[in-house]
Amino acid sequence: MLAQPPIWLILLAFICAIGPLVFIHELGHYWVARWFGVGAEVFSIGFGREVVGWNDKRGTRWKVGWLPLGGYVRFVGDTDAASTAGKDVAASSKIRGLEFHNRPVGRRFLIVLAGPMANFLMAILIFAAFFATIGMPRTPNVIDSVVPRGAAAAAGLKPGDRIVGLAGRTTSTFEDISRIAILRPGEQVEILAERAGRPLILHARLGVEEEVDRFGQRFRIGRLGIITTSLHYDRLNFIEVLPAATGFTVSLTRAMIDGLWQIISGRRSVRELGGPLKMAQIAGQQASLGAFQFSQLVALLSINLGFINLLPVPMLDGGHLAFYALEAARRRPVGERAQEWAFRGGLAALLALLVYTTLNDLGSLGLWERLERLIG
Repeated sequence: MLAQPPIWLILLAFICAIGPLVFIHELGHYWVARWFGVGAEVFSIGFGREVVGWNDKRGTRWKVGWLPLGGYVRFVGDTDAASTAGKDVAASSKIRGLEFHNRPVGRRFLIVLAGPMANFLMAILIFAAFFATIGMPRTPNVIDSVVPRGAAAAAGLKPGDRIVGLAGRTTSTFEDISRIAILRPGEQVEILAERAGRPLILHARLGVEEEVDRFGQRFRIGRLGIITTSLHYDRLNFIEVLPAATGFTVSLTRAMIDGLWQIISGRRSVRELGGPLKMAQIAGQQASLGAFQFSQLVALLSINLGFINLLPVPMLDGGHLAFYALEAARRRPVGERAQEWAFRGGLAALLALLVYTTLNDLGSLGLWERLERLIG
């Protein structure tokens, strides 16, 4: 078991992971806004008091805040970081014709959508670099051996069988099978297989296993109970690499959707949700293992950031997109009072989630156990 990395490495790794992701996210908003002729007053990485900053020739204030948990672009005409429209925008704007809120709803939609899409694009480029240099994991979906008394053995699977579907998802590689099974400990699933070219439909209850990583952290995962003798990597050429990286990113996003739905539906505990402290700890751990593992983590965090921001929660990009979709359908904006209450509710929900996940993080770090020992 490896020792936990020092605090300085955890903090440095967290900043090096989150900082570029936030920058890329906000840069997506910024560049598409510029493309549509919208002016930006502030481009901020982090919140709170400014640590360092400068003005460019277009009048945009580029700055870094002391709290590195996000960022924002405040466009001309916004009254706050959430892009709330100011009253009498045209009269208050220093630069006429650059206001965000005077743009057609379709353009506003694309400007907001560009942030999450930039994060997905960053993940695609990182995976593309891996697949072109190291190779893409493409282990055949054929069973080499079956674990005795495991879920696969109970379902009747045998060595040589090819698994082409699991839990309603296509499994073209062994990695697909593993990724789907891990998220479903103890669940009853349907298995689509082929034996000597003949299709089979089987059912199994996945096994439950508690896995301990190199840092002593425990995870509850699902197991199908099949084994492959060796992993296979294909180094892709220039034509293949971007489509493959895009498909890989889509599959990871679907896995995140699966995990979120399992928590919402009660099949997974909300205690598995992590917050900033857990992210910082994992970033430090992966950085201590090397640049390759850290780069993989950055790609996963980039997908996570893009996905979370697309959720239809007011204050997030997805909340704005939902309002713009309603505006397009109704042919008029949602009322200011309704938006104000929605944003207040969204802010309260996000703060409550932040507090809860932070408490979860403190528990996973062993704080509550230490307090119990001190009190006892």
